[in-house]
Amino acid sequence: MSDMSKRLITITRELSKGVDALSFSDPVAFVYNPLVYAWKSHKSYLEKYGTGKRRVLLIGMNPGPWGMAQTGVPFGEVANVRDFLGIEELVQKPNPEHPKREVRGFQCPRSEVSGRRVWEWAKARYGSADSFFNEFFVLNYCPLCFMEEGGKNRTPDKLKPEERDAVFEVCDVALRKFVDVLAPSKIVGIGGFAKKRAMATLGRDDIETILHPSPASPIANRGWAPQIEKQFEEMGALLPQTS
Repeated sequence: MSDMSKRLITITRELSKGVDALSFSDPVAFVYNPLVYAWKSHKSYLEKYGTGKRRVLLIGMNPGPWGMAQTGVPFGEVANVRDFLGIEELVQKPNPEHPKREVRGFQCPRSEVSGRRVWEWAKARYGSADSFFNEFFVLNYCPLCFMEEGGKNRTPDKLKPEERDAVFEVCDVALRKFVDVLAPSKIVGIGGFAKKRAMATLGRDDIETILHPSPASPIANRGWAPQIEKQFEEMGALLPQTS
């Protein structure tokens, strides 16, 4: 294991412990922390790909119920985490578990669209996960997945103000440490939320953004990959495409 991976693992453990100490109230009824029950997968991700400084750090918002909440890997659509990233570890159960949002780990039959779009773009452009991670690293700002009683996903920005601020305080500390270790030449928020948090946390105005791949975005559904290719090109973040 590289020294950088060890440092990333230490920061991640601190982040996990910090968010686990927080409490939430209605309308949040269930909170999943995949850094606990899917830790083996996330640790494997950090060991395998958190090995050197990257030109570009990509920051997502928080886990989706069918992505990182299942596999423990950012934008963790099951098939791509297993087949493209080469990670498949035993995933435990969150406690308590929402009856409508069962965690089945790598046996989850659903495909998360956001994660599929991210990793299929990476594969199409760079060919292999190693080639992609030579240039990029992907993190989520917040490691928690929030759900309402009926199963609806609730994003961190939609939490009660005092609960949201408590989450931000813990996640801000971790993000600053991640950036210190990774020392990226460019930081890119995947969506507007991640860009705003990175700008506020790091006190920098040079944070870029790309379109979020969520299927809830009509714009993303009109060809996400070509649009982010253009955005990356405009910020000078792409290397020539692999043949």
